[in-house]
Amino acid sequence: MANRYGEAALMAVRMETYGKQITPGERWAQATKTLYPTSEKAQRKTAPKGAFLGLCDAGLVKGIPAGKYGATRDNANYAIAASALLVAGTHTSVSSLWAAVTNGDGTEHQSQMDVVMALWKNGLIVKPATTPKVTPDSKE
Repeated sequence: MANRYGEAALMAVRMETYGKQITPGERWAQATKTLYPTSEKAQRKTAPKGAFLGLCDAGLVKGIPAGKYGATRDNANYAIAASALLVAGTHTSVSSLWAAVTNGDGTEHQSQMDVVMALWKNGLIVKPATTPKVTPDSKE
């Protein structure tokens, strides 16, 4: 089972919207509020949210069209790069994905790969027709 942020990503994608237009960011907020009802800090954690929104921005999440959903650049880049590694079959664990997408630079993992891995294991990452564009790294 995924950690709670991986579970939040699954909840956000599978959320019943009853025909309403709910953005991926709103879906994420509802999911984290459900999973972390007493911790606003956990609800607002930017790294896993940025990874989720980055995948959504790139059109890599099943059922969510590509768009501009407000992903943080570094976390989006990490998630997009990790999804490409999963599609290629070269990496299969959170730790190997993280080492690869950060080039082993010592950056602390903050659940970004848990989001990617949960979506991947549940068949919710779309294999892109073309390689998604990864924007240059920048500090958030």
